[in-house]
Amino acid sequence: MNKFQAFMIHKDEQGFRNAIETINIEQLPVGDVLVQVDYSSVNYKDGLANSPEGRIVSSYPFIPGIDLAGTVIESNHPRFDEGDAVLCTGYELGVSHFGGYSEFARVRGDWLVPLPKGLNFKEAMSIGTAGFTAALSVDRLILNGLSPDKGPVLVTGATGGVGSVAVCILAQLGFDVVASTGKLATQSEWLHQLGATSVVSRDEVLVPAKGVLAKERWAGVVDPVGGPQLTELLKSVQYGGGVALSGLAGGSKFDNTVYPFILRGVQLLGIDSVYCPMKHRQAVWSKLAEAWKPHKLLQAGITEISLHELSSVLELILQGDAVGRTVVKLR
Repeated sequence: MNKFQAFMIHKDEQGFRNAIETINIEQLPVGDVLVQVDYSSVNYKDGLANSPEGRIVSSYPFIPGIDLAGTVIESNHPRFDEGDAVLCTGYELGVSHFGGYSEFARVRGDWLVPLPKGLNFKEAMSIGTAGFTAALSVDRLILNGLSPDKGPVLVTGATGGVGSVAVCILAQLGFDVVASTGKLATQSEWLHQLGATSVVSRDEVLVPAKGVLAKERWAGVVDPVGGPQLTELLKSVQYGGGVALSGLAGGSKFDNTVYPFILRGVQLLGIDSVYCPMKHRQAVWSKLAEAWKPHKLLQAGITEISLHELSSVLELILQGDAVGRTVVKLR
């Protein structure tokens, strides 16, 4: 256990680089729980962490990976004992605290969620931060009044991690799901397999409206993309509907008027998975292990890789070429 492998990134006078390195337990940061990691996963934020322009990591050398699942080896935390199966997503993991791309990780017990019955380590990381964010988005839209009888729900960036899990969950709950993608020619059939009622190009969804409002189309929207497209999406949401916004792959800025909000009561619902309160976090993970478990995605949308394949996959996700979810097997 004293010597193990980790995916380490460096940024110094020699430039930015990554490598699989052998390190020891003493090099891990302070924490009250030591976890032997079975699986991690690949998220958009991990891709940013692996880029010198990503503005995710501020201190080097560093081990990225904002997700992990594994077994407690040592614990000084009252909620966890040796042998407990746990998962961790969000908080400082993989951002300012060494992350999950390592065979062992030392973390704060307050960040850990007991692995819910109904999920194994690989399934938990197949969901990961992206899937947890998707579930938070669906949960928030339902709290906003969304129900299957209200009409179609749009999912943007549908082939990505958040989008694909959202399509799967919404379809299982009986919603009419419209999946929007820039990969219509190659991934339409797969999105239908996940449960999408229809698959459309992102250009079709974002045809500019002539006025301040467009025809009411969507009962709700799961949007992990953000950016300028949000302007047109808000114009086409039905009265009282909402847009659950969780990402910025399309950019961090958008222009809009107040009209969707004051004439149609549209809600722009911000989704944060990083500091989601623990009580709500555990409740949503319980759903993901039961009624919201994305069975079709787990069967047909997961790619498993090793640490040695990780660098190229992290590059792909920033290029927008990743499809579904990728898990990293540590042991």
